[in-house]
Amino acid sequence: MKCLPDFGQLLEENEIAISMVGVGKAYENGYAERLMRTIKEEEVDLSSYRNFNEVYERIEEFLDEVYMKKRIHSSLGYLTSSEFEKKWRQEA
Repeated sequence: MKCLPDFGQLLEENEIAISMVGVGKAYENGYAERLMRTIKEEEVDLSSYRNFNEVYERIEEFLDEVYMKKRIHSSLGYLTSSEFEKKWRQEA
């Protein structure tokens, strides 16, 4: 890891996997980046929080109630994540 050699060394010494991708390889973490963008645009940017606990609770609620149960995903055939999982389990 060129940009943070001390940090990278510290992670390796403690057997912690590095989760950063190389420069110019954004495609390697596209799903995570898209999820973070969705959380930011659809929850964080539209809310105000009093403290960290409220942030934690509201984002958890967003993921459980909105992202999983109400928000359709084109990559899942325009089903919610919960619907897709239920269908997948029935077919398995």
